Order: sequence, then structure tokens, then C-alpha cells
Amino acid sequence: MVHQHEQEEAARKAAYESDLADWRRRRARHLQEQTEQNKAERERLEQEHVRAVGRWQARKEQFEREQPKRNEWVDPLRSDYLAGKPEAVSAYCKIVLSRCAYPRGFPDEVEVEYNPDSGIIVVERALPAPEQIPRLREVKYVRSRGELSESYLPDREVTALYDDALYQIALATAHALYDADCVGALVAMVFNGYVTAIDKATGNELTTCVMSVQISREEFARLDLAAVDPKACFRQLKGVAASKLHAVTPIAPVLSISREDKRFVASHEVAADLDDSSNLAAMDWEDFEHLIRELFEREFSEEGGEVKVTRASRDGGIDAIAFDPDPLRGGRIAIQAKRYTNPVGVSAVRDLYGTVLHEGATKGILVTTSEYGPDSYEFAKDKPLTLLNGSNLLYLLQKHGYRAKIDIAEAKRILAEREAAERRGE
Repeated sequence: MVHQHEQEEAARKAAYESDLADWRRRRARHLQEQTEQNKAERERLEQEHVRAVGRWQARKEQFEREQPKRNEWVDPLRSDYLAGKPEAVSAYCKIVLSRCAYPRGFPDEVEVEYNPDSGIIVVERALPAPEQIPRLREVKYVRSRGELSESYLPDREVTALYDDALYQIALATAHALYDADCVGALVAMVFNGYVTAIDKATGNELTTCVMSVQISREEFARLDLAAVDPKACFRQLKGVAASKLHAVTPIAPVLSISREDKRFVASHEVAADLDDSSNLAAMDWEDFEHLIRELFEREFSEEGGEVKVTRASRDGGIDAIAFDPDPLRGGRIAIQAKRYTNPVGVSAVRDLYGTVLHEGATKGILVTTSEYGPDSYEFAKDKPLTLLNGSNLLYLLQKHGYRAKIDIAEAKRILAEREAAERRGE
């Protein structure tokens, strides 16, 4: 009996040792596999890190290469602003206002115009509609029902918040401009606030001026914004507005932005005289600019916009400006026309970008009869710039029922003959 017990005990011990050895082998194999996996994962992560650092380094080097180009417009703008040039003051003030932070969902459209004779800057800003004010007060979890319960602000509180927000925006605009005006160019500011909302009487969307106020620098310097009641302050400054701003009642602005630009000149029609034999690359450069104006006028006219040609500059500055006269959506689009027989260099694209920033435009369009190099497209990438080459231009002509051609070789010959004739005085 004892012998049998010893045999069973030995068998159990042998089985245990066998299982233990098997477990140790499996554990060693698992640890080896885990180690190899960890090593492979570490190597993968290290390689990904190296690639990520490489990508970051490439972006850094590209940024450092392009940053001087991006900043090329800054020094001229600074010099023009310090000299009090109206366009530079307007551009600077628009940049300042674009940096103002407002709640998400609030419109950010703003137009400015500076009058150097009076020192008055007119600001026309889009304001939120009443329905853009958040109404949600709080959200609670109801354990007994297992659901969320929402509560909302009453109409009285929402309308009070809305009116207060608009008065604050008017005062904040004055603060931003006067605080940033380091050369004292601004004597007074006129703020016109516009709201786009649904007209309850017609059901149609309506854009109207709901508040207007003129604030001189001297008056503003006497204010303690931390202590004022925005509405009372607005009234004390003789601001014009309905007693309830949320009613979106139209009012007449104290002073409006003039939509006229002294650089604009009378335009003339060109496209109607084109045919299959017309070589755009050999056109008179001024006629070419008017042709571009005519084409884009057709493009923008359906949306209520218009395009005007600026004074002849031959190859510099703006050739045309497209804009919608609506005070809120009237973003300017700077258009430059290049009747070239050689590829357009990246410097022309950089100049256009500087013009867009200087003019406070929302976009820039460069049109040429030739082509653009890779560096031009690379610079324009991720910027509000559109580059249209000769093929795009011919397509645009055909779209609006006109025909022409672009023959670079023929144009070079014609232009050379024309230049030689001018030298001879013919």
C-alpha cells in the first residue's frame, strides 16, 4: 500500500515537473516573442519618429525659406502706414480688427475706409443675428429616467444678452483701433453694425444697419470700459439704434463707406471685337486689362457684383477690382492681368499676395496669356490666390461666347516689330 502511494506521488511529481518545464518553455517562448515584437514595434516607432522629424524639418526649412517672401509686404505696409497713406491705414486697421476674437459662430466680415483729410475711419461690421445667441442654459443627467435634461434661457434673458453683446462689439471695435493706432492717424471712428436676418414680414433674408455711432479719440480716452454699462455708454456717445436691437430695426448710418475708388477709370468693351484670328498674347496691354475686366464682370454679375479697372499701371499694382456692393459680403477681389509671352515668375505671384493683404481683399486672381512655373504654384498653395494661365483664359472666353487664340511665337514676332516701329518713331 505504501509502495503504491509512493508510486502515485512520484507520478504526480513527474507530471508536475513536466508541466512546469512545459510552462517554462512556453513562457520563455512567449517572452522571446514578446521581446521580438517589442523590439520590432520600438524600431517601427523609432523609424516613424525619424520620418516625422524629417517631415517637420522639411516644413521648417520650407517655412524659413518662404517666411522672408511672406514678409516682403510688411515693410512697405509699415512705411506707408507710418506715412499716413490712406490705403495702408485702412489695411492696417482691417488686420487689427481681423485679430479680434469673438464667440464661435459670430460673423467676422468687416470693411473699413479711412479719410486722411478728416482722420475718420468708417467701420462696417457684420453682427450676429438674434438666433445666433446660444439659448441653452444647462444640461443635467436624470438618473431615474436615464436621460439628459436640457433647460433654456427665457426669451427675456436671450434678448438682453443679444443687445448687450452688440453694444459691447461697438465699444470693443473702438478700443481695438485706438489701442493699435500708434501713429495717431485716427481722429474719430464711425461704427456701423449690420445684421443679416429673416424679415418676419416677408420671410426673406434682409441685411440692414441696426446701430451706428461716431466716437472721437478724445471721447474714447475719457471712458473707463471696465466700469461702463455698454448700452448707456453707447447712448451717451449719441449712438443711433432702436431701443431693442433684437428687433433688427433699420437705421440710417451716421456715415457710410464710399464705394467709389479714385483709381477706377471708365471701361470700354473689347471682347465683342475678338474672333479666331485675335491673338491675346499680342493685344495692346491696356485693351487686355479691359478684356479681363469684361470677362470677370460677366462672372460676377450673376451674384450682384461688379468689376472696375484701375488706372493704367502697365505692369504693376492692381489692374481691376471685383466687389459686391453689399456692405457685409462686399469682399474685394484683386485681379491682375499679365499679357506675357514668357512664363510668369514667382515674384509676380508674391506681388499679388502682397496686394491682397495691402488692399484688405479676400482673394487675388492672376491672369496671364502664358504659363506659371512650379515655384509660382507652390507659393500660391494654401493662400487665397488663383492662377489662371492661357488655357484657362481661352476657356473663360469660350464660356461667355467669345473666341480668340494665344500664339506665343506669333505674339513675340508682332511685339518685336511693334517695339522696333516705336523706336523708329513710326
